[in-house]
Amino acid sequence: MKILVAGAGATGGYFGARLSQAGRDVTFLVRSRRAEQLRDGLKLIGLGGQETIAVRTVTPEHLTGPYDLVIIAVKAGALAPVLEQVAPAAGPDTLVLPFLNGMAHLPELNLRFGAERVLGGLVRVVTTVTAAGAIQQLKPMAAMDFGPQDGVATGRLESLREELEVPGYELALRTDIVDAMWKKWAFITAAGVVTCLMRGSIGDIIAAGGQPFIDRVIAETERVATAAGHEVTAAEHAGTVRMLTEPGSVFTSSLYRDVAAGLPHEGEHLLGHFAETAAGLGLEVPLTGLALLQLRTHDRAMARA
Repeated sequence: MKILVAGAGATGGYFGARLSQAGRDVTFLVRSRRAEQLRDGLKLIGLGGQETIAVRTVTPEHLTGPYDLVIIAVKAGALAPVLEQVAPAAGPDTLVLPFLNGMAHLPELNLRFGAERVLGGLVRVVTTVTAAGAIQQLKPMAAMDFGPQDGVATGRLESLREELEVPGYELALRTDIVDAMWKKWAFITAAGVVTCLMRGSIGDIIAAGGQPFIDRVIAETERVATAAGHEVTAAEHAGTVRMLTEPGSVFTSSLYRDVAAGLPHEGEHLLGHFAETAAGLGLEVPLTGLALLQLRTHDRAMARA
């Protein structure tokens, strides 16, 4: 199976490297500068050491196809140009597996490729790209879930599961993938609101007495998920609370890390769309709105700098 991974950043780089390491036929679609960084391999820095994995790359002007699977692992702001770039790779039978956060990307992908070819997908991994282009894993967890939007598993998807099942992360083929994506959206919105408003790690926020604030943010985002038909279970709620209230935790949201580094961020794609969705459901989300206001103020200041 030929796999194209669009993006070799914190997410695409990690999972694509694990697939390459296991001998899968993987090619990364990257810009020229990133291709040069990866010429001698992709470096993964884990909690127990580091390794360099040989990878294959292609730049957009040299991409041909078709591929059996196109994994889209870019930030929301890069989706539109990437859709143009991957066009040569998409044949009539190509499956598309996006790993973008939130839910706003699915309608766009469905329109472009057809909903029957676009899978739902989510990953759970805490990674970042170092200044030298290495992928650094910050917490010892890595998981990939995927599945059909219509909830009907097929033999082809089972074959895909076998192809994607490699060492280095947990894998699940889920018929409830849309529900899972919604709940992840609620979680990452909560994480983004907490860390962007408090401008720090979970451990520091807890040490400063922030647990009641965190509890209110979690309640706000989970209330929206429930109203949208994706009720968060007690076990799922407990997992969110555990993740976002762990004493001493160095966890911060990727949204906050991007903002702190002065990079383009997904505030509108995640928090903005979440607030709009809540309003459409007749719900008020004041804490999410406050974080969104803070991000928009930050963006205006950055634009003048």
